[in-house]
Amino acid sequence: MKTKTKKYWSANVTQHSDAMDLEPSVFKKTDPHEIALSLKRSAEHSHRRKAGPYQSAMSMLNFYINRAGKNLSARRMAILRRAKDELRHLFHRERTHA
Repeated sequence: MKTKTKKYWSANVTQHSDAMDLEPSVFKKTDPHEIALSLKRSAEHSHRRKAGPYQSAMSMLNFYINRAGKNLSARRMAILRRAKDELRHLFHRERTHA
């Protein structure tokens, strides 16, 4: 008999991957700046990440956004997208507009 696979494999990836250790409920915060600061702190203090702090923080945020997908309200999506802009600002990676 086949063993049942975990329904929420993405939670397992978030908790046990080599990405980084996250502050609990970081993605439930309502302030984009607080989300970005938390991700930045986690990325800079992580000894499990394989990439640089900026890439690790942005990758984790993108991973969460992509996995949550349609289940995110427009308000939550807007907050998380603003958090991406905050991360760019915190890491001095501002976008240049042509």
